[in-house]
Amino acid sequence: MADLKLALAKNSILIGGVDIVEQKLNSIALKDDVDINENPDILKALTDIKKEMRVRIGTILKTDNVSFLFGAGASMIAGGILLGKIPEVIEKELLFRGYKNGLRLARWLKLFYEIVSKISNTDYNAKDRYGILYNVQRSTDDVRIGVNFEELLSHICMLFSAVNIYGNKLILKEDGQADLVAEKKHLVQLKNELVSQLVSQCSLPKIEISKGLETHIKFIKKILTRPLNLRRANIFTLNYDTLIEQASDTSGVVLVDGFIGNVKRVFRPESYDLDFYFPAQTTEGRVHRFDRALHLYKLHGSINWYSDEQSWENPYGLTCNNSGKIETGRDVIIYPSPLKYGQTLGLPYSELFRRFCTSISQPQSVLFVIGYGFGDDHVNALIHQSLSIPSFSLVIVDPYPGSSFVNKLIESKDERVIVIKGSELGDFTKFAEDLLPDIEQEDVQIKVTKTYNALKMVNNSSTME
Repeated sequence: MADLKLALAKNSILIGGVDIVEQKLNSIALKDDVDINENPDILKALTDIKKEMRVRIGTILKTDNVSFLFGAGASMIAGGILLGKIPEVIEKELLFRGYKNGLRLARWLKLFYEIVSKISNTDYNAKDRYGILYNVQRSTDDVRIGVNFEELLSHICMLFSAVNIYGNKLILKEDGQADLVAEKKHLVQLKNELVSQLVSQCSLPKIEISKGLETHIKFIKKILTRPLNLRRANIFTLNYDTLIEQASDTSGVVLVDGFIGNVKRVFRPESYDLDFYFPAQTTEGRVHRFDRALHLYKLHGSINWYSDEQSWENPYGLTCNNSGKIETGRDVIIYPSPLKYGQTLGLPYSELFRRFCTSISQPQSVLFVIGYGFGDDHVNALIHQSLSIPSFSLVIVDPYPGSSFVNKLIESKDERVIVIKGSELGDFTKFAEDLLPDIEQEDVQIKVTKTYNALKMVNNSSTME
């Protein structure tokens, strides 16, 4: 049935490889030729499934070790972009800055197209790309260059490291012929341009999106309803934006983000081992745990992290500016790949991933993966490793999961793996609204329902007498 297929395209929940939405809809008599939004059978079935999933996810959230992993898809609601290909908005800005009126081509921009041509085995040049991207009558086909933006940054960083070792110019040869010539100054210009554009696009939420923070705020408020006797929830993110920080500020939440300091905030990962308590209003000397605190780990760095001189007080050479203003002229610290380009880059990166690995490999752990396309092998390897622990659970939220990693998980029919997909349920906003429960509210509702049912039974028995 057309309406059944449409319902499954929007709402799909796989548990152990079995789609419980499809199973439920197949078990009821569906009406023909009725729009999905007006079909009472489908609407009731979907409502029931959402209630059941809220209970299941609420139970999972009461696991002692709960972690969340965010990818780029979680930021799109606030105007974020996907980096699986060269974002069109970034390439157009590069052309605007480096290809003046189609007459003068900056050497760094020429180098950009030479590098993406090598990575993709496809010839690209500024003139052709300008004609494609700025053609007002162009087709609606996806014209983005099929090179992962973070992979591109990784290659440029590797070339930059090689130039630093061997001199001011790097010549890559193939079959004895000069295949790529990269001068240090042009690599520096190209790297700065790319990072600058990335920072600009990751400055979220975009001004035109007035409700860009609402989903993140709702998400944070709900996960804070976990019982206080459990460990703090961990939020790991591969994104460079500061949406989580902004949403936390709006919600009055304290984020333990690895930085300490008042005048100058420096990266000290031992701060993750701290917690917050306050004295109770009694004379018994008891203390209460502060309920509005979360741990945040930015695995790939952030647009508000900057390199600084390494010192005894700042061993990692990292500072953080939480003012909300981007500091121009300073080296923004982002880690596009697990490759180590130096001590300053390697140590924070490895420390953050060590804590990610520790968090999801403990007994009774659950990891919610939201908006991540499983494109990073080093992240996938850690998740795969955790699946060897019998008490580990994995919940994937993605509207269109297409990676081979997720497909293998589905094919394994592992009951510990839940995949929530579809244009509605797989969307971060819909997940936060419809499936992520407010545990306190759910607990109250359960108690009210039990009391109501008990009173109903008493009334029925008295009536029978």
